[in-house]
Amino acid sequence: MAIRLCLAAVLLLVASVPARAADIRIMCYQDATECDATETLAARFMAANPNIKISVEKVPYQTILQSLPVQLAAGNGPDIARVTIFGPIMQYFLDLRPYLDDAKYWEDNFGAVLAWLRPNPADKGIYGLATQLTVTGPVVNKTLFEQANVPLPVATATWDDWAAAVDKVAKATNVPFGMAWDRSGHRFAGAAISYGAKYFTTDGKPAVVDNGFKAMASRFVKWNQDGTVDKRVWGAAGAGTYRDAFEEFANAQIVMHLSGSWELGRLQKEIGNSFDWIVAPNPCGPAACSGMPGGASLVAFKQTKSPKEVARFLDWLASEPVYAEYMALTANIPAHAGLQQHGGIKYNLSPPTTAAMQEFVASAAKLSPIAYQLQGNPLTGSIFTATVQRLSQAINGQLTLDEAYDRITADMTQAVAAAGQK
Repeated sequence: MAIRLCLAAVLLLVASVPARAADIRIMCYQDATECDATETLAARFMAANPNIKISVEKVPYQTILQSLPVQLAAGNGPDIARVTIFGPIMQYFLDLRPYLDDAKYWEDNFGAVLAWLRPNPADKGIYGLATQLTVTGPVVNKTLFEQANVPLPVATATWDDWAAAVDKVAKATNVPFGMAWDRSGHRFAGAAISYGAKYFTTDGKPAVVDNGFKAMASRFVKWNQDGTVDKRVWGAAGAGTYRDAFEEFANAQIVMHLSGSWELGRLQKEIGNSFDWIVAPNPCGPAACSGMPGGASLVAFKQTKSPKEVARFLDWLASEPVYAEYMALTANIPAHAGLQQHGGIKYNLSPPTTAAMQEFVASAAKLSPIAYQLQGNPLTGSIFTATVQRLSQAINGQLTLDEAYDRITADMTQAVAAAGQK
């Protein structure tokens, strides 16, 4: 009798525990606090949905670039990942549209960036949620300019003007280098577009090396070789390996860092009162004064065993009040059209960071249409990798510039063929 009562109690206890509907794994890298914010919000979601477990796996950015595609190809990738380059893994994306209660809400508020996740203009899938809209731009050590008694370049200054100014400041203050650019084809692209690079033919085919691209590439390689730019950032790494220059800037080893709005939280936290810094307008060229748009998205993958639950979580994150909180927690520019128009985000930023955010928002209005076209193209990853790899070889003297241009063209011919394009 006692055994039966005990068994009944166990069965009652088991019956009272809700069955687990889904275990969702998110692979996440963070520029500042994006993964931490995702964990915070996921905990609240799980409290309201106890049958769903969400785990956030924090990884370096290089893992997203190199390991994630391999895992997806092997069929053992995560359910969701935070990514910035979409083309190489688009084939694995899960279309959330069939599982969303209101797909029109997504189109109305995220339409401009949803296109970046689609393989072609005819595709109408909804494959992920933009967790930030980013804008590239120069972050400048204002204190060093003041110590050198050198005026900051005007808003319409060219890249040549900035190179001359930061070199003068570096020499006057005994700082090793005038500037550094993140080792990224994305960072290079805004400057190249400003000098006339179009990246595509009129019918949309990739044509990376043109006169505008060459105009900026020749400058950039020269600046690396004459010490204006910190050669270690691009020259010390191999292949398409990403490397930022944040530590060099934070340690006052460079005067200007070509980075972007995703670093605002990190700049505020890690530099503190060490020196005064500002975000300057993107330098100009003869064609534009453009940076590059971008951002990260939480994308879902077809191999998930829980597509409904994955969509439910992302739909909840996309809701206006939750999304506004996410932007505030991460100090990012919203990709949500409604929030862009009427605000509603309560940032906890210092006065310098607030001013920097305003400058990035102003820069967003000046971005070239070519920059948006480039960011949304499925071959973007191949373009950026070829740019970094071949220009680094030119910086190191392994290739001449003409040889680097030929290699980039050959790399893209191969990438187009691999993608099944003509």
